Formats: sequence, C-alpha cells, structure tokens
Amino acid sequence: MLKLKIREKITGLLVFYFLCALIAISSTLYVSWKLEGGAAAINDAGRERMRSYRIAYLLGQQVHYPSPDLEHALTQEMVFFENTLVELQNGNPQRPLFVPEDAIIKEQMNQLRSSWYNTMKPGIQKILDTPATLQKDTLLTNYRPMMESFVKELDELVFLMEKNSAHYTTMLRYIQIALMVVALLGTIFLDYIFSLLLVRPVQRINQGLQSMGKADFGVRLPASTNDELGEVAQGFNQMAEKLQNLYTTLEQRVAQKTDSIKVKNRELGALYKVAAFLSSSTSAEPLCESVLKQMMDLTGARGGIVRLTDPKGEQLHVVAAEGVSKAFVENENYLSVGSCICGEVAQNGIAVSSDLKTSRQQSCNKEKFRAVSAIPIRSNQRLIGSLNLLFNVERILPPAEIKLLESVGLHLGVAIENQRLVAREREMAVSEERNLLAQELHDSIAQSLAFLNIQVQLLQNDLNNENIAEALQVVDQIREGVQESYDDVRELLVHFRTRLKHADLEGAIANALNKFEGQVGISTSFEYSGPTMDLPPEHALQILHIVHESLSNIRKHSTATQVSVELRTEGESRLTIKDNGKGFNIDEKNDDTHVGIYIMRERAHRFGGELSISSATNQGTVVSLSWQPVSIITEQRITA
Repeated sequence: MLKLKIREKITGLLVFYFLCALIAISSTLYVSWKLEGGAAAINDAGRERMRSYRIAYLLGQQVHYPSPDLEHALTQEMVFFENTLVELQNGNPQRPLFVPEDAIIKEQMNQLRSSWYNTMKPGIQKILDTPATLQKDTLLTNYRPMMESFVKELDELVFLMEKNSAHYTTMLRYIQIALMVVALLGTIFLDYIFSLLLVRPVQRINQGLQSMGKADFGVRLPASTNDELGEVAQGFNQMAEKLQNLYTTLEQRVAQKTDSIKVKNRELGALYKVAAFLSSSTSAEPLCESVLKQMMDLTGARGGIVRLTDPKGEQLHVVAAEGVSKAFVENENYLSVGSCICGEVAQNGIAVSSDLKTSRQQSCNKEKFRAVSAIPIRSNQRLIGSLNLLFNVERILPPAEIKLLESVGLHLGVAIENQRLVAREREMAVSEERNLLAQELHDSIAQSLAFLNIQVQLLQNDLNNENIAEALQVVDQIREGVQESYDDVRELLVHFRTRLKHADLEGAIANALNKFEGQVGISTSFEYSGPTMDLPPEHALQILHIVHESLSNIRKHSTATQVSVELRTEGESRLTIKDNGKGFNIDEKNDDTHVGIYIMRERAHRFGGELSISSATNQGTVVSLSWQPVSIITEQRITA
C-alpha cells in the first residue's frame, strides 16, 4: 500500500481541485474572449453598413455637385471601408476582433469581399470616371439597387455573427453553472477529507492531552495511520511512557534545571549589559575598561588586561588594565604578537584557559597569579587584540564560559572597529568638503582676483602713460570685477550655510529660485510632481548645491531671461534646470565651465546620482540630474 504523508495527500487534493477550477476558468476566459472578439466584429460590420450609405450619399453629391473635397471624402470613406473589411477578414487579436470560425460566416465574408471588389468598387470608380453628367445619373440610378443588395449581404453577415455570439453566450452560461456546481461539490468533498485526515485525529490527540493534564499518564492513542499524525500519536505514547517514568524524580530534575537556568541567566545578563554598553558611542578605552570589569565580576578573576594590535599587526599594546600593579602594566605595555599565551591568542585566534604552574611568565608569577584565560578580540574574521583574565587560584574555565567570553570578544571587536570606521568617515567627509570648497574658491574668487590683478597692472601702466580715457575704462572693468567677486562671495556664503529642515527639498529649491529672481532679475518657474520624497538630509543638501551651482553659471555666463526648474519623483527621480540663454559648445575647452561641471558631477556621484548637460550655441542649456530612490540604492550596494 502506498504510504503518503498528510502534506502529500492535501497537496494532491488541492492540485486536483485547482486543475478542475483552472479548466473551468480557462474555458470561461476562452468563451469570453470569443464573445468580445465577435462583438467587436459585429460592431465593425454594422459600421460598414452605415459607411455604405455614407459612400452612396457622397457619390450622389459628387455626381450632382462635383468638388475636390467631396471626391477626397468619398475616397477616404472607401479606404476606411476597405481597411475595416480587411481587418474583419484577418482579425485583430490586440483589440480583440475576429470573425467567428464558422464555415457559413466565412463564406458570407468572402462573398461580401467579392461583391465589394468586383461590383461595388468598380461601379463607384466607373461613375467617377464617366465625364458625361447624364450618363453619370444613369450609372448612379443603377448603383442604388447594387448598394441595397450589398447592404443586405452585410445584414446577413451581422445576423450570422450575432447568432454565433448567442451560441457562445449560452455556452458561457452553462460553463458558469458547471463551475458553481464543481465549487459546491468540491467544498463538500474537501470538508469531508479534511475532517477525516485532520480534525478527527487532532480531536483524539486533544482528548489524550486533556487526560494527561489530569495526571493520567497511562493514556495511549491509536497509531493507525502512516502519516504525520500517526507519528504524532506514536510520539505521544512514547512521551506518556517517559513522563510516567520521570514523574517520581520530577522535583530533583526541577532543582537541577533551576540551578542551570540561574547560571545561564547570569551569563545572558552580563552579555546583555556588555552589548548595550558597546552600542554607545564611547571611545575604545572606556569600552574596553567597562567590558573588562564586567567579565572579571562574572568569572571571579582578580585581574585583567585588554590588548589591541598596532596598525601593522605586529605588537599588542595595553588599552585597559584592572587588578594589576603599575609595574606590571609598564612591563607588559608592549608585547609582540605570538609571544607568550596572550600573544599567541592574538596570532592564531584560539581561546586558551590554562594554569601557570609550569609557565615561565615572570610578570604573572610576580603578581602571584595561578591561572590565565586569553580570549581573542576579532572583527570581520580579523584579529585585533586579546582579552586576558588573571586568577589568583588554579582555575580552568569550562567550555560554556569560554564560548561566552568569545562572544563578548567578538562584540567588543565589532564595537572598536565601528569606532575606527566612524572616525575615518568623519575625516573623509571633512576632506571631501574641503576639496569642494577649494574647487569652488578656485572657480570663483581666485579667478576674479587674478583678473583684477591684471586690470590693476593695466591701470598703473595707463596712469604712468597719462592715458586717462583708457584708465577710466580699466576702472570700470575693475568695478565690474569687484562687484562680480562680491556676488561670488555672497553665493558661497549662502552655499555653505545652506541647511535643510527634514530634507524639504521642494521648499528649498523654491526658496533658492525666489532669492535668485530677486537678486538677479531673471524670471524663474518651478514645477513639482510625484509623491513626497524621503531623502536623507545629506542627499538633499547635495542636490540643492547642484541647483545653486547651476543658477550661478546661468547668472555668470548665459545672459538668459527665463529659468525653469522641474522636479519629478515618479519612479526614477529627475531634476531638470533649463534656461533660454546663449548656451555653449560642450566640446570646446573652457576651464571655468569645466570646473563647475566637474564639481556638480562629483556632488551627484556622492549620493549615486547621474548628471547630464546638453547645450548648443544660442539654444540655451539643460542640466538634468537623475537618481534612484534610497531603498533601491541601498539594495544595489548590498548586492554589490
């Protein structure tokens, strides 16, 4: 007999039920698709009938009141008629539209096409090509019976398609009724099966548990099936038998477990305190001192030392010490990696707990220590130091305590490494901001001052040569240069004092445009669409700096009269800054422009954005900045 698990039985039943439902639903969808395509075909055939009358009307108008417009309208109607006829013949799955697959309908469709191409269309063309008016009237009179006959053929086609559609509608109704019957019978069948497979066995197990709750450990369940519930029944019987045997020694076992739980709670409490303290932003030395004191209290050690490796990983230096003399710390302040027990642990990463009976550790012997435990401190599988506990009695730590201390060493290593990474990140941020500040100073103030220096030299030469007119021109240029330098300084002050409240990028951009319009006099517009962005403040600040840099370039170089800014946040976010200025050739080398573009690209790169610039002479400039939402950027970085 085939042995099936409950999951396999239920899965088989559900798959069978699903296949039945899938077949019924697929049949319903197929018939609905047929009905939809047939309805579209009936609709188009009806329009062909109206278009036939329209063609006849236009033809009569063209015969009696000929004009190019009427002839064009007639030709266009004929083209529409033929296109619809071709679509009816070939079908269009995209709409969907198709003539039902019926021999009579296909024959009627072919007859209709033959009538159009062999009778109707040549007749129309003959009337149009005939020059004599009387002859046209005669041909038009003969065309009308032909048109009526053609319309009857169209009516016959529509009638046949409607009859076919009614057939499919009846079929759809029968399928839906069958689906309801299958759903009802399937629900009843599944209810019975689930009751037989699950409910009744679970009820028996529940009754057994209630009996066991009344201290009746002699209760047993019938294990008549080979599935999971049969295995549960067998396990229940075995559990009842063991409980019957253990009931007499319950108090003794509870006492043993209570003592074990107390020890575990103490260890977990210490580990929790250590982890909570390590999550603070304290520097490495206080972290090490606190962890060392807690581990000494936990293990009963009299002294302890925490050593960390130098950047080269060659020596260990003491960062925290408790319960040892000053002379001991001075003597052990620097220790080579690999020497003695503590140095070996920092080298191979294997925790050691050993007595000092045969050890030659003179420093430990002088302090009258009798045992030592050395635990590696690691971060990301890299050894960065060791935690040493010193005992004044002979004690070898059990494996459970060694494992606990190794976990503490791992937490301590991660905390120390995080402190180092935070410090490096701050240094990098300061360095990057200084580089950008230097670049922007070079791009603005330094170049303006160099220009003023040259102008002052020219002014001195003109004064020496008593060229007063030229000297006055140079003075005007110097005044303009000083004013430009003053404007640059104001922009830089606004630029580096910029702060965002809750990353309100939309409000910050609107505020920047209002200030720009008020100071420079260039008209601005701002358009925002999409959901509200949840940007980190540092990302929003970089985007706002790019906006400021773009507005500064427009003020200096574009001679624009209109600036428009557009911010879209659907899907990929995009910021577009467009002006109607004189533009420039991007391929030409211009140090001033290229430095500003480099700064904007570097700011975009900081938060994963992409900057593009398009411009041409006398066609304005467009600066486009795009970036992904923060969640997508984070996911890409984690995947990388």
